Amino acid sequence: MQTLRSSGRCDRTATHVRPVSRKTLCYSQPVADQRTVTISIPPALAREVDRLARREGRTRSELLREAFRQYATRMERWDRVFELGEAQARRDGLSEDDVVRIIKDERRARARR
Repeated sequence: MQTLRSSGRCDRTATHVRPVSRKTLCYSQPVADQRTVTISIPPALAREVDRLARREGRTRSELLREAFRQYATRMERWDRVFELGEAQARRDGLSEDDVVRIIKDERRARARR
């Protein structure tokens, strides 16, 4: 179970989220509910992860968990956008080739403006 609280800093058991408002939101999840996953990243990316984690007062794990959450949320949104677009194309009787042609035509028209 996750709990959410707003504070200046989070304890070591919490996952931090720093929204645009600059408040720190903390998601707490019991350690027993977590798995360890090993990943390999290039040294330059590892240094960037460490730099950001230090700047935000997080651990690497906290930073990477939040990065994945944001990535997964963004991918879910794109999936929904494509589902909506495909549904509209079916309603309008458009094929995939029609959609590609319409997009190309619109891009050409914008480039001329």
